[in-house]
Amino acid sequence: MLGAVLLGPEEIEVRRVEVPRPEAGEIVLRIGAATTCGTDVKVFRRGGHPRMLRVPTLFGHEMAGQVAAVGAGVQTLAVGDRVVVANSAPCGDCEACAAERENLCKDLQYLNGAFAEYLLVPRGFVEKNTLPIPDHLTYEKAALTEPLACVLHGIENCNLEALGRLRSESRTIVVYGGGPIGLLFVAALARRDFSVLLADPNPARLEAGRKLGASHTVQVERGGKQSDAIRAQLPGVEGAALVIEATGVPEVWEDAVSLARLGGEVILFGGCAPGTRVPLDTHLLHYSEITLKGVYHHRPANVRAAVELLSQSTFDLDVLLSAEKSISGVEEALRSMMRKDALKVVIRPE
Repeated sequence: MLGAVLLGPEEIEVRRVEVPRPEAGEIVLRIGAATTCGTDVKVFRRGGHPRMLRVPTLFGHEMAGQVAAVGAGVQTLAVGDRVVVANSAPCGDCEACAAERENLCKDLQYLNGAFAEYLLVPRGFVEKNTLPIPDHLTYEKAALTEPLACVLHGIENCNLEALGRLRSESRTIVVYGGGPIGLLFVAALARRDFSVLLADPNPARLEAGRKLGASHTVQVERGGKQSDAIRAQLPGVEGAALVIEATGVPEVWEDAVSLARLGGEVILFGGCAPGTRVPLDTHLLHYSEITLKGVYHHRPANVRAAVELLSQSTFDLDVLLSAEKSISGVEEALRSMMRKDALKVVIRPE
């Protein structure tokens, strides 16, 4: 089979490798479609990831397809089933798993290799995070399950109940960053009838945000303090009750905090590089009672909820899928994302 192998920073080689064979409890997935994401871009640029993979390796982690083979003992799936596979599997036994915070599992396993024709799915993923998808759900849309699950986990960590108690003019949620994750936040929150303001430097991404339900958009500059420009567009309030940071840029983390109003909440969703430090205004945090919350990854319950939401015909995310390429085009797909020419690219086997 063909697969895109990451060798190091910005170095990919498309190789022909053996089709995997499943052992007990495992399945082999024939990839129907995979999608690129911002994490793939980070992995490509840095030549690896401290938690998810080490080079040389097949990579890509948003995928859906058809079961091609099953190992001994697999009874819940059969050859030919259409499924989506999430990219992680919790142990189910640690304190985090017992507390239903499986995303913080001390032995969380990750799955990569979606930019290939076939993928071996280990037992833990088969048991915990492989779900059937309905016939009407296309593989490329189903591949959005993983990022949408992350966003749904982010939303469940927001205090939306408190937001709902505010006056209507104070309920606008600010999403800082119009990449795929930020746009998924816009779509999911707008679907719940929240007013969402999207801030991003890229006019095309702001237009995508409007198509997905953003009620306000603000074109900001790259770098520097942008919170004043965003605050000026909020309807009659001093700051935002809820700010969702979805860029992974340290300066934006700092700016997002300064945008919060009295008693506001800031969800720090975009992951920064290891060792990153961000200065914080202690006076603002203390006297304004600002809540800062880091949110990471997803739980199995979020994956199930994402599949259910994606299966609804009224939840249209086609605007996120900018282009389609074969496995040999993975590098160009990632570079198009780096240039901001594409939001997500669908990768299909040749």
